[in-house]
Amino acid sequence: MPTTDAIRPFISPYRISNGKKFNLESSRPDDTGEIKDKEHAGKLLAAGILRLSELQEKLYAHDQWSLLLIFQAMDAAGKDSVIKHVMSGVNPQGVHVSSFKAPSSEDLDHDFLWRCSKVLPERGRIGIFNRSYYEETLVVRVHPELLNKQKLHHSLRGKNIWDGRFDDINNYEKFLTRNGTLVRKFFLNVSLDEQKKRFLERLDDPSKHWKFSAADVTERGHWQGYMAAYEDMIRHTATERAPWFVVPADKKWFTRLVVVSAIIDALESIDLSYPVVSEAAKKDNLAARRLLEKE
Repeated sequence: MPTTDAIRPFISPYRISNGKKFNLESSRPDDTGEIKDKEHAGKLLAAGILRLSELQEKLYAHDQWSLLLIFQAMDAAGKDSVIKHVMSGVNPQGVHVSSFKAPSSEDLDHDFLWRCSKVLPERGRIGIFNRSYYEETLVVRVHPELLNKQKLHHSLRGKNIWDGRFDDINNYEKFLTRNGTLVRKFFLNVSLDEQKKRFLERLDDPSKHWKFSAADVTERGHWQGYMAAYEDMIRHTATERAPWFVVPADKKWFTRLVVVSAIIDALESIDLSYPVVSEAAKKDNLAARRLLEKE
């Protein structure tokens, strides 16, 4: 999977660059494209991880661009697993993962983008957000009582608050891309049945009990509300500069393949190269070589 042309079939069906007509019901969580074999997908993933490693090294050395990867999903959709497998071949020095859970009291004393802005990736690095500022248009929308904790004046909490937040996010992502941060966003689309299966697997396996919370089952009761919120979110924030990828998540091996392909595509879209050494530096290197050879 070394070229953009080769990976396009793995990402084109799932990339949303204009969300106006997006309909979540048209996206199948169990889709595997033309890849029906887990073993075949594994070989493609291995090749993709190798290519990603090469590109990440150039990104780090080039030191002019950064890449922000945002992962959103329902519980048990496989965010941690995808991050672990897809990024397994890259240099940890050039990657930082930030997980966003319930906001702290300090977070709530700032705007909803603040806590994410603090950990944006530096130039040359890949930043991964496991959940993000999009939670402010998802969980807070499904549970509007959470707005009471955000200390917003009543004049700022009208019926247009969600459209306002979508506008803020779009402007924020435009700002990031204008300043050299590529933004790619992934909604891991797991089905209700598959989520139930994974919850039961966690309950059956003592080594996975720590992953389970009874609150996760409670949230299943709000499934339709979440799906409506995700659909509206993608409709309002999928843009050419910061596209969403609605990734089928019932088959983890296919999810990983789509994600690594999208990351490769993003990095191949910019002019990455190793820094060119100046003539003066070349002379210094030659002199250093001679000294080493004399030892």
